[in-house]
Amino acid sequence: MIKVSDSAKKQAIKLMAEDKKDGSFIRVGVKGGGCSGLMYELNFDNELSDDDKELEDNGVKVVVDKKSVLYLVGTELDYEGGLNGKGFIFKNPNANRTCGCGESFAI
Repeated sequence: MIKVSDSAKKQAIKLMAEDKKDGSFIRVGVKGGGCSGLMYELNFDNELSDDDKELEDNGVKVVVDKKSVLYLVGTELDYEGGLNGKGFIFKNPNANRTCGCGESFAI
């Protein structure tokens, strides 16, 4: 459902280790807002709720709340670094419109 690129995997593992959050997972979600109507959420967490769907790709555990699942089917989580890099980015085939910064989208 959500694919994790090698660069996203490396960066997530690095950040979780730096924050001493070993055993944590990536929590991904969608909320209303942004210039296109919907915004991505991403953070590291270690607590599950009843509304969570657990996934794993490329050796990385990803958790998505049930409300966000339909918006994220087929999405790839990637990471772009460097001077012009954006950090974690979502490559969502369901998005038919995105804003210029890539932080919000519409379906």
